[in-house]
Amino acid sequence: MPTLILVRHGRTKANADGVLAGRSPGVRLDQVGRKQAAEVAARLAPVPLATLVTSPLARTVATAQAIIDAQQQPPPLLRAKGIIECGYGDWTGQSIKALAKQPMWKTVQNQPSAAVFPGGESLLDMQHRAVSTVRAIDAEVEGEHGEACWVAVSHGDVIKAILADALGMHLDAFQRLVVHPASVSVVRYTATRPMVLYVNDGGSDLSALRASPKRRRRGKPSGDAVVGGGDGSL
Repeated sequence: MPTLILVRHGRTKANADGVLAGRSPGVRLDQVGRKQAAEVAARLAPVPLATLVTSPLARTVATAQAIIDAQQQPPPLLRAKGIIECGYGDWTGQSIKALAKQPMWKTVQNQPSAAVFPGGESLLDMQHRAVSTVRAIDAEVEGEHGEACWVAVSHGDVIKAILADALGMHLDAFQRLVVHPASVSVVRYTATRPMVLYVNDGGSDLSALRASPKRRRRGKPSGDAVVGGGDGSL
């Protein structure tokens, strides 16, 4: 089974200034974000990647390119609209402080499944197209590469929505999740269930994601959880 590595883009000036960038063009990594992208790329360097898929926005593409540049055998880079930032519509470009005063803010916080951004997208539609996209690509990776790792570089709310689905959480609970810039979250879609290996990880040794020769030879039960918790191996 493949391993999906979800990476949020590095920090932007909009992040630092508390502005909802959304799909605004030209939002790029700031100095901190470029450093974060280089750091996550170094963490992923020991992990061979079958492919790398990114949201088409500049900040995700730059983060994805940093990851590719650190790979010994660079994977193909594909842009996927299915994992683009949520369409925040009229909220785009506004400060978080101002948005927090909007009547819909409470819906976004407490019942996001009912949130439809004025002139934009619903969070429920965003989750559906993002989950559908990564599951379809994961199936393609499995068909072509078998047990392989691949990366999807996306955005905070998008990754939270994918993780909520993998964790069996209702979308109304997805605000309980936190996904920092340049953090790593990891999911395996098995025949039995999705299995979540990392959430919002900012410093672990990710080389363990690389399949060991022993694991490749013997295999593992498809999606079976180890009773008692196992030995901590991936």
